[in-house]
Amino acid sequence: MDMDRRTFATSLLMGAAAAAVPSRASAQAARKPERANNVVLVHGLFADGSSWSEIIPRLQARGLNVTSVQNPLTTLEDAVAACRKVLDRQVGPTVLAGHSFSGMIVTEAGVHSNVSALVYVAARAPDAGEDYAALAARFPSPPASAGIIYDGDEGRLSEQAFLRDFAGDLPAAKARALFAVQQPFRRALLSGRTTQAAWRTKPSFYAVSTEDRTINPQLQRYMASRMGARTVELRSSHVSLISHPREIAALILKATDG
Repeated sequence: MDMDRRTFATSLLMGAAAAAVPSRASAQAARKPERANNVVLVHGLFADGSSWSEIIPRLQARGLNVTSVQNPLTTLEDAVAACRKVLDRQVGPTVLAGHSFSGMIVTEAGVHSNVSALVYVAARAPDAGEDYAALAARFPSPPASAGIIYDGDEGRLSEQAFLRDFAGDLPAAKARALFAVQQPFRRALLSGRTTQAAWRTKPSFYAVSTEDRTINPQLQRYMASRMGARTVELRSSHVSLISHPREIAALILKATDG
C-alpha cells in the first residue's frame, strides 16, 4: 500500500512539473513578438514631416504602413497629442521613430499600447522628468546652438547654421531646399519635460551621428548606452535620415522585428 501511495504521489508531482513547463514550441512562440506592420515617424526642430521623404518609400517598398506626423512645434504636450492621434489610428504593432528633438515625443508617447519598439535618430532621449537642458550641459555645446535666432516667441535656425551645422553633409542645393521648408518653433516647446520614459519598457534602437553639430555625439552615445539601445554609428551630420537613408531605413526595419 505504501509503495502504491509513493508511486501515486510521484506521478502527481511529475504531472504537475510537466504542466508547469511549456513545450519548446509554445515557449518559442511566446518569446517571438508579432512583427510590426506600421511605422510612425516624427520630425524635430528646424524641419517638417517631409524630412522623412528619403525613408518613407524604402519602408513602403517593404510592405509597411508608414505615417509621418506633422509636429506642431508649439508645446511638448501639443506635439505628444498629435503623435498619439496617429498612433491611435494604427492597427497592430507599430514602430515609433523620432529625429532630433522628437526623441522627447517618442519617449513620452512611446508608452502607447500600439508601440512595439522605438527608434531614435540623433535624438533626445530623456528620462522621466529629466531636465534635458541640464543633461546636455554636461557635454560641450554643439555649434548649431549659437545659430538659433528668435522673432519674438518663434525660433528658427539661421541659414548659415542650417547649411553648416544642421545639414553639413548634404549637397548645398538640397540643404537649401530643406531650409526653405523649415518650420519655426515656440519657445515653450523647449521647456517641456517628459513624464514617462518609454525606452525603459520598450525595445529601443539608436542611430548616432558621429559628425553631428546639432546634438553632441558624446551625448547621443550616453543616451543610447543608458537606455540599452541597439546602436549604430554613422559618419553623418545631424540629418542622417537624409544623408544616410539606407542605413536609417535598415535600423527601422530591424525594429519592426522587435
